Amino acid sequence: MKKSIAIVSACMLSFALSACSSPNYVMHTNDGRSIVSDGKPQTDNETGMISYKDANGNKQQINHSDVKEMVELKK
Repeated sequence: MKKSIAIVSACMLSFALSACSSPNYVMHTNDGRSIVSDGKPQTDNETGMISYKDANGNKQQINHSDVKEMVELKK
């Protein structure tokens, strides 16, 4: 009984998260890291910084020259 409730809960949670989220992007850095952003990152041409929200919803920034490529995640 508990196992089936856990499975149903997990399915409902994953559906809820995927239904209301915007496209996520992956930024591959020059040092080999992969950063997943929540939504599309914004580039500031004056400062050369890319602003994005991480998986926890915190605003982060990375220098544009440190990013090798940025790819949209397909659902």
